Amino acid sequence: MINDFRHFLEVKRLETYIDDALERKVPGFKAGIITYHNIKVGDSPQMVKGRLQLFQESIFFDLQEKELAEFKGIKEWRQVFKSAGTDPSRYRPSAEALYRRIKKQNYLPSVNSAIDLNNFFSLQYEVPIGIYNSDHISGDVKIKIGEAGEEYTGINSRINSMQNMIVSTDDAGPFGSPFVDSERTMVTEHTNNALQIIYLRPSITKEDGYKLTKSLMDMFLQIHGGEAACRVISNKD
Repeated sequence: MINDFRHFLEVKRLETYIDDALERKVPGFKAGIITYHNIKVGDSPQMVKGRLQLFQESIFFDLQEKELAEFKGIKEWRQVFKSAGTDPSRYRPSAEALYRRIKKQNYLPSVNSAIDLNNFFSLQYEVPIGIYNSDHISGDVKIKIGEAGEEYTGINSRINSMQNMIVSTDDAGPFGSPFVDSERTMVTEHTNNALQIIYLRPSITKEDGYKLTKSLMDMFLQIHGGEAACRVISNKD
């Protein structure tokens, strides 16, 4: 138990910060950061599967009457991509990509309890959310604009260039993005420690961003057990 508690303290101290160049291109950029320890990822409970399915059906019917640009989160994140130097018509923010799947009635299948909750909250809040196996993260985490030559194999099984993309990096290189995350840090049933990054809308207040982040964390802990800590980061701290 003592060693577990010490490890949790180490996980909590995982430093995550926003690069100044990203802040200059996207003023007000902020992120919700959650660190989890000793979680148990598995098949989603029927309650989670049911809520995810019903929510997708609700979104599908909304999309019969509304354009994607009418969803505030999607609209704002397209602008964030433009400001960062990414063409949002070619590289979709991950939340928008989920909505586009649902519009085609290509509903998201259940993957595991962690990914299903991640997708549910991404749809609900209309923002990209990444969850990463923190045992596969080396050193501090920096959220920045990707440079030439930075790339990784994504969970889409493709080599994805991160040049001019918003990207989360560690000492080993890039591992996550509001576009697509990497295979290196993907969460599976064997994951016990995780880092979750909610790529918040720049327009949200830090107080509301914290409430959103904590709500997500509390639900995640109900399903997965373990311990967690959360905060919102920005360059205005």
